[in-house]
Amino acid sequence: MGLAQRMIKAGTSDRKFLRQINVSVDITAPLYWWKEFDTYKVGTVANSTSTMHKLATTPITKDCFELADFTPTLEFEREQEVLDEGVFGFYTQDFMDELIDRLEYLRTKYLETKDKRYWKELIRWLPESWLQTRTVTLNYEVLRNIYFQRQHHKLSEWHQFCNWIDTLPYSADLITYN
Repeated sequence: MGLAQRMIKAGTSDRKFLRQINVSVDITAPLYWWKEFDTYKVGTVANSTSTMHKLATTPITKDCFELADFTPTLEFEREQEVLDEGVFGFYTQDFMDELIDRLEYLRTKYLETKDKRYWKELIRWLPESWLQTRTVTLNYEVLRNIYFQRQHHKLSEWHQFCNWIDTLPYSADLITYN
């Protein structure tokens, strides 16, 4: 372990042994998180549940979206005035419910008619909070880069991911070792 840690301190070319410690994991995360994760292309392989083939197979409900820290009361002002009638949320609970209802309508119409126009509209209006599952293969070197680049990120999902990294075998000795 002492030799490994000296190699880690020596830099990326000396710690290349970390690239040989592979990890495969299923991750379910919102699309907005996956867009950031996709910047880590070197040393990763991902296989997702295909939106094209799987989106219409199950009902669209609130469980299909990342809503853990959803704030329906977040204040939102138009350029000159607060919205009429005391409605202060941009994404109110009613807005979210209506969006889910409309997406589910498009899904069921597509299943009934097989008209691809309904499917296209469903894909078009799918929010960034849509949860997608991917099986990802990466290695300890990539996890080390992610950990140090994202541990203080403003998205809570990165904090959850870094907390998961902390649970991996020898994480403190190899991945998060500084």
